[in-house]
Amino acid sequence: MRRLPLLLTTIALCGGLAAFGALDRGHAGDARPSPGAGRRPGSAPVAGGSLAGAIAADQQRLRQLPGDAAGWARLGAEYVEQARLTADPSYYPKADEALQRSLTLSPEGNADALTGLGALANARHLFDRARDFADRAIAASPAHWPAYAVLADARTQLGDDAGATEAVQQLLDRRPGTASLTRAAYDLEQHGRGEDARAALRQALGGAYDPADKAYCQYQLAELDRNSGHFAEALTGYQQALGTDPAHTPALAGRARTEAALGRTDDAVRDYTTAIAAVPLPQYLLELGELHESLGHDDRAREQYRLLTAEQRLAAANGVVDDLTLGQFQADHGDATEAVRLLRAEWDRRHSVLVADALAWALHRTGADTEAIGLAEQAAAHGWDDNALFLYHRGEIERALGRTGEARTHLAKALATDPSFNPLQAPAARAALTTVGG
Repeated sequence: MRRLPLLLTTIALCGGLAAFGALDRGHAGDARPSPGAGRRPGSAPVAGGSLAGAIAADQQRLRQLPGDAAGWARLGAEYVEQARLTADPSYYPKADEALQRSLTLSPEGNADALTGLGALANARHLFDRARDFADRAIAASPAHWPAYAVLADARTQLGDDAGATEAVQQLLDRRPGTASLTRAAYDLEQHGRGEDARAALRQALGGAYDPADKAYCQYQLAELDRNSGHFAEALTGYQQALGTDPAHTPALAGRARTEAALGRTDDAVRDYTTAIAAVPLPQYLLELGELHESLGHDDRAREQYRLLTAEQRLAAANGVVDDLTLGQFQADHGDATEAVRLLRAEWDRRHSVLVADALAWALHRTGADTEAIGLAEQAAAHGWDDNALFLYHRGEIERALGRTGEARTHLAKALATDPSFNPLQAPAARAALTTVGG
């Protein structure tokens, strides 16, 4: 990260669309897209209700003008956005068909369709394809700024740190605003620069004008507070986000996560349930299941896990490859050997720190700690050495290898960083720390 700090001081008053989404640090698996993922390039922000209207209008227009390549690209991007808002992956095949039709009608220089296909590939976790589509879009139109957003997201998930920073910088150069600043914040956080990330998000918030974009910035600021153990500030931030956009489900789930950490479990269950009713993301289902399990509500926990596997099957049927989330679930709640198989396949596709940690933990659960420790050390790269879950996993692997001093250090740091990082694993961390003299 060479130039971002200078740029962050010079573009504080600039706004922009959060088109094609930013990615943030996930809690139960992968990073998530921000509001605007797959939004029509160059369009005004579209709220949830009006997005359905925009889709209907474009469908009607394309019945009358089926040769409109730009219209098909716009409709495809709208389908990607609708999938994000509803967590309904059945929109992905529709998006693919519309975007491919646009590309067939206009095969040369069609940056909008290529960028839309890249956003769709990111949404399906096909990050290598997303990178390739973004590269093609940039080759067709080097000034087409949304393609750099797609490229930054893809490179981030592929573990290409230098490449992701370069793409973010290119995006900042072309379109200083919400889309670029939120990505800059994530990049800075990944490199252990939390205060710089906070500054970038504040600048993004100052330049945002769409309620969904403002709420996203407020939510991300609350996440920084939550991840650093500042629960009261985090709750305030989540509430601000919900005040700005009452339909901002990530803020509702973030509030539930924080309420659980504070022991307000009834409030947490209520908020998780509301969030899942609106957007049934596997992450929310897993978190609510683990909260129920920690409370001894075994039947309710099993029901959430059942729903999670059903959602994963639905996603897979619509072209989503999510071996990371399923592998994490299997490692803790199912078959650890199957988790290793899934996560090795994911590691072959991308060397992300998220996958490194998940595979290390799955290997530990099968007793393969000698191999696991190397991956756990890779997971601590850059700014991720303050992630409480990663620290706990590393400490347990070191404890299994008899590396008592290192285990004590990392288990203690996990609990100091976030004493309630997980309703099941935080108590296990405290018990493990006791066994190594902590």
